[in-house]
Amino acid sequence: MAVKKAHVLVVTPHPDDAEFGVAGTVVHWVKEGKRVIYVVCTNGDKGTSDVNMKSERLAKIREQEQLAAANLLGVAEVVFLRHADQELEDTPEFRKEIVRLIRKYRPEIMVTADPYRRYIGHRDHRITGQVVLDAVFPYARDHLAYPDMLTEGLPPHKVKEIWLWTMLENINHRSDITDTFNIKVAALRCHTSQVGDNRFPDLEERLRQWAKDRAEGEDFELAEAFQRVEIA
Repeated sequence: MAVKKAHVLVVTPHPDDAEFGVAGTVVHWVKEGKRVIYVVCTNGDKGTSDVNMKSERLAKIREQEQLAAANLLGVAEVVFLRHADQELEDTPEFRKEIVRLIRKYRPEIMVTADPYRRYIGHRDHRITGQVVLDAVFPYARDHLAYPDMLTEGLPPHKVKEIWLWTMLENINHRSDITDTFNIKVAALRCHTSQVGDNRFPDLEERLRQWAKDRAEGEDFELAEAFQRVEIA
């Protein structure tokens, strides 16, 4: 398997989660010349209230929506793992998938959902975050972990930073998205199955308030916020 260098690897539980969590920051990275890759863990095949929608059709729709959003943001590549929605588990197989991608793309920064958010939410987010953290350290780092990858041409790799999109109380890093907010909103609107049909007529207003809350105390208006961890 050929190594394909990327600066940032964003591992998102579902199509659209990355747009909510990190899209404004992604635009900045792309403008700086950084190569950003998305890894979408599930196919989102259960994310609908439409009783006439079938899982197979929804998965195809959401994949195309994610590609459109990624293209708008300037994401270089989208990797679809296509696990079933609501069925992610912390397994050796899932962890190895993520380790393989880390060793393939060799990112400096990993971005994913915070698995330690203290709220009732989607367990796919918790599982994804935990598996990514474990994959980064120690599995992607150690040459005796998954020695078969060495024969694939995928040597160990040390990620420098992990950015977790998180709750307000866990924030230690804020990214200024004042000038990329409109692109973030446009990328979210690509996910028509989730936010279309006037389901969220106040989407932009709600997102703007969300971003203002995360910029509190800073000298900029709008922010995305993270628990940023530097790995020694």
